[in-house]
Amino acid sequence: MMNRKEKSMGRELYVGNIPYEVTEFDLRRLFAVAGSVSSIHLITDPESGQFKGCCYIKMATADEAKEAINSLDGARLINRLITVSEARPQKPKGRPVAGDRGKRGQDEKTRKRGK
Repeated sequence: MMNRKEKSMGRELYVGNIPYEVTEFDLRRLFAVAGSVSSIHLITDPESGQFKGCCYIKMATADEAKEAINSLDGARLINRLITVSEARPQKPKGRPVAGDRGKRGQDEKTRKRGK
């Protein structure tokens, strides 16, 4: 019988500690041992565009994602041991409330007085 975690296993994986010289093609080829790779999203620095050594990989099925975790977590890729885990849901990016800009750390009374 499946436990709750296995039942809700998704298809998207987080992969960390990737050597900087690795390409998307290298990752596709490596993860093909577990099944079909649907997509790969390499994480890059927004300013420099440099690869940050981690990515998200979407497998075709949840079973293939589970197989990738079981077979590739801790595997050596060039000169590093990579980590492979189920990706966590992305946190929503909230915007600050207009009336709260720059007023962190002040208590309610101070804000009302405008100090």
